[in-house]
Amino acid sequence: MPLPRSPLVRYVLLAVGFVGLYALLHTSYISYSPISGERANACFTVLARNQDWRDLRDSMKQIEDRFNHRYNYPYVFLNDQPFSSEFINMTQSMTNAKVYYGQIPTEHWSYPDWIDKQKAADRRKEMKDKGVMYGGSESYRHMCRFESGLFFKHPLMQQFDYYWRLEPGIKYLCDINYDPFMYMKQHKIRYGWTIAIYELMDTVPTLWDSVKKFMAAHPELIPEHNSLWWVSRDNGTSYNGCHFWSNFEIADLSFYRSEQYSKFFDFLDHEGGFFYERWGDAPVHSIAAALFLQKEQVHWFRDIGYYHPGWQHCPSGDTWLANRCTCDPNDKSKTITNADWGKCSHQWELLPNTPPSQRKAAVY
Repeated sequence: MPLPRSPLVRYVLLAVGFVGLYALLHTSYISYSPISGERANACFTVLARNQDWRDLRDSMKQIEDRFNHRYNYPYVFLNDQPFSSEFINMTQSMTNAKVYYGQIPTEHWSYPDWIDKQKAADRRKEMKDKGVMYGGSESYRHMCRFESGLFFKHPLMQQFDYYWRLEPGIKYLCDINYDPFMYMKQHKIRYGWTIAIYELMDTVPTLWDSVKKFMAAHPELIPEHNSLWWVSRDNGTSYNGCHFWSNFEIADLSFYRSEQYSKFFDFLDHEGGFFYERWGDAPVHSIAAALFLQKEQVHWFRDIGYYHPGWQHCPSGDTWLANRCTCDPNDKSKTITNADWGKCSHQWELLPNTPPSQRKAAVY
C-alpha cells in the first residue's frame, strides 16, 4: 500500500491520519493478539552505579517515549552500593511506573570461597598487559558473574516472571507499538534478543572446554532438539564465538530459575573463569539458550531499533517507516547486520530451515 504520489493527496491523507492506518498495515515480523488491559508480570531491570543517573535518564526517556508510557512496567534498579538520594530522585522522576531500588547481597558481589584471589589478581594483570578489553577490571568480573547467574535471585526480582534488561547510554531507535512481554508470553518464548555478535575470544579461552565438561557430566539436562549448532558448527567440538548481546535481552525468568540453567551456572562458577579469565554474561546466557532451548523458544526482535555504544540494530523497509525509526539501516559503521561482526544474526536465520547435512555450506 504505497503512499500516493500526488503531493496534494498525500497531504490530505496525512492530515486525516492515513499514516496511522499505513502503520497498522505494514508492521512486520510480529504476530501479537493484544488482550485489553492485560499486562505480563514483568519489569525492567537495571544494574547501575550512583554516578550513572545522567545516562540512565536518557535511557529511561528513550524507553518511556518509545514504549513504556503506554504500559507503565516497573523498574528494578540494583547496585552493589546503597543508592544515593540523588540517584533515586533523578531516576524516579522519569517515569510514572513503580520503581524499586535494591542493594546486591555481598555474597553476590564478592569472591566465592573456591577462588584463589592472588591467582585472580595475577590473571587480571596478564590480561591488562595483553590489552584485553576490561582485562584488568575486578569490578567488571563481579558484574559479569552477577549478571550471568545471580541477578534473578535478588529478593526484588522474585515477584516477576519476565524481565527486560536496560542499561545506561542505550537508545531505542523506533517506536515499539506492541507489548514484547505479552508477545513472549503468548508465543511461549523464553529468550528474546536484537543484536548477535562475535565474542572477543581472548576473554573466554577455556569457556568452551568447561561447557564440554558440563555436557559430558549432565547429558540428561540437554534436550535432543536444541540450538547448539548456532554456537558450534562442529557438533560441540569448538565454540564459534556467536552470542546474543545481553545488554538487550528480554527473558522468561523461569528459564534462568530452571534446574538446567542453575546447574549450568553453578558448574561454570566453580570452574573459575569469571575471575581467572573474563567470562561475560552474554556468552554464558547465549550458550545456555543454545544448549537448553529449541529454536522456536528464542526470538529475534528484529523490529526493535536499538543502539548500544559500538553497534546498533536498525529495521528497514516498511517497519522502519511505520515505527518512526530514526536510524540508518545502511550505515555499515553502526548497523551490526551489515558488518562482518553481524554474521551471527544471519547464521541464526539460517539455522531452522537448513538440514543438518547442509549447514556447513550454508552458515557464515
